[in-house]
Amino acid sequence: QVQLVESGGGLVQAGDSLRLSCEASGRTSSNYGMGWFRQPPGTEREFVAAINWGRGTVYYADSVKGRFTISRDSPKNMVYLQMNSLKPEDTAVYYCAADAFGRGSTFKSDYAYWGQGTQVTVSS
Repeated sequence: QVQLVESGGGLVQAGDSLRLSCEASGRTSSNYGMGWFRQPPGTEREFVAAINWGRGTVYYADSVKGRFTISRDSPKNMVYLQMNSLKPEDTAVYYCAADAFGRGSTFKSDYAYWGQGTQVTVSS
């Protein structure tokens, strides 16, 4: 079992930046692929960014490409999501997820472990 805890959310204005953190504990391993997903109000959870465990290849949703950066600090069991130039449409609950097969997938069904989420609200 892996436990994930997100932090760093908050209320910001359009154009501001935030950095989300995700701390993994339990049966942690640097072999896990890690992802960030978000769920805007009244919609389904959607892919934001992912990083695989091998080469550290990263993947981004088109809507955040060029603005968000995913990174990991494996010795510390931490994953980060740096969010710049935030827009009101980025408002959502953001979730960290872990994939035991290390894929860094864009599909939420590939992730077995999820955090409780952290709210990000961007005002216009």
